[in-house]
Formats: sequence, C-alpha cells, structure tokens
Amino acid sequence: MTARILDGKKLAAEIKADVKERTALLKQRGVTPGLAVVLVGEDPASKVYVGQKEKGCLEAGFASFLHRLPESTSQGELLALIERLNSDRTVHGILVQLPLPRQIDPDTVLAAIRPEKDVDGFHPVNMGRLVAGLPASEPCTPKGIMRLLKSTGLTLSGKEAVVIGRSNIVGKPVALMLLAESATVTICHSRTEDLAAHVRRADILVAAVGKPRFVTGDMVKEGAIVVDVGINRLEEGLVGDVDYEPAAERASWITPVPGGVGPMTIAMLLENTLEQAERSLPARR
Repeated sequence: MTARILDGKKLAAEIKADVKERTALLKQRGVTPGLAVVLVGEDPASKVYVGQKEKGCLEAGFASFLHRLPESTSQGELLALIERLNSDRTVHGILVQLPLPRQIDPDTVLAAIRPEKDVDGFHPVNMGRLVAGLPASEPCTPKGIMRLLKSTGLTLSGKEAVVIGRSNIVGKPVALMLLAESATVTICHSRTEDLAAHVRRADILVAAVGKPRFVTGDMVKEGAIVVDVGINRLEEGLVGDVDYEPAAERASWITPVPGGVGPMTIAMLLENTLEQAERSLPARR
C-alpha cells in the first residue's frame, strides 16, 4: 500500500478561490473584510508568517492592516492598540502574531481581543464555546486539519483518533473537533506511557509534537489517515513529526511536509475573517 496524498496546497487554493468570490459579493453590499495583524519585535519566522498572511489578504480582496511594533513595546501599549482595533468597524479580524517579547503576557493580550474579532480562535470564550459544542471562531490549524480529513470522503464517526500533543493551539482543539464528529479520541503527550501502543490503534493520527520523525513507520496502523502538523528544520530541509516514507507505505492517506497542513492554516484564517465580516451585515428583510 502507498498512501494517497492529502494535498493541503490544492485544497487551500480551492478555499481561497471561494473566499475571493464571497468577498466580491460582500463588497457589492458595501463591506470589505478587514484583517489587522500585529507584529511585535523582529522574530524572523514571525515576519515570514505575517508576510504570507498579508499576501493572502491582498489576493482575497481584503483590507489588510499591518501594525509593526518595536521589541521594546510595553504590554500597556499593545493593549491600547488592541482596544482601538476592537472599536474599529473596518476591522473584522485581529491577529496578534506569537511569540511575543518577554515583557508581554500572551494570555492577557489574547483575552483582550473581542471574541467576535478573534479570527485565530484562541480567546477563552471561543475555546469555551468549542468545548460546549457551540458555534465559535475555530483555531485555524485544527480547522484546516478537519477540512483535510473530510476531503477524503471517509466517515470520521466511530473511528479511533489519536492526537499527539496537547497544546491549546492544535492538540486540544483538534481533539474537541474530532469528538464533535463522533470519533473516539485519545490525546497523547510527553507523560503518556507506551505511546506507541496508543498510536498503533489509530485510524486517524494527528501528530503535533514538534519532534522530527517522532512517529516511525512501524507505529502507523495499516490504512490509517496520517496528518502531520510538524515543521522541523534540519540540514536536509523541512521534515515533519512523522517519518514520511515508511509511514506512507502503511497509511491510506498522509499529509506531506511542506504542502499539507501549513497552506490550510492561512486559508482558514481568511475564511474566519470573511465569516466575521459577513456576520457584520444587517440581516436582510
């Protein structure tokens, strides 16, 4: 068996085309989706991510508001900017790029964003709504993972799903989303005993641990769907958390690195922003 490729690049392009079309219709009704991105400091990876987001906004026809702040910015100054963006009707989504400098508490900053403008889905209210099974602005990477899984056409209900990683950004929310699809979900982490035994049961495996080739081929169940969230830089280039070639020989579907989950994250950010802009319209009578 050789796994079929879960092509995030292709699916993201389709979603972006849909976003662009819906944005054009929204503009005809007098509303241009607006995304404000706040970058504090000079982190090189953050600069790349912010550039990708800005490019995505322009391609979709959004208004893009980029706020670059120096490394020395105080927490009070950042919170004051967020308050202004919260009150700005032309801004439908606010994204503060992480990591932040040491003097700024990220939890305080994320909680200051209005839940309806939290297009990253990290606000405690949106997280709480996700737990309760209520409509929420869903975190972009987990939302992208779910779209990739559904694109296989396979039912998720009743399947054994194993998530490696318990972060608030990926592990916990994707586990909740899988549970909402009636999968049976196990979350593994650094303290899990006999992790390999759990992984070998997985019909659906989501690896988000941040360790290159952590999941070996012999840990993958025959016919499993493997979603690799990891992006690890080695001398040979980018590799995922899954040892790709041996895993692909056993899986039915697998995401490549790069070109799998990464492109979906930006597409979901654009879709979340568009949805918030659409909700801002007065209801038609």
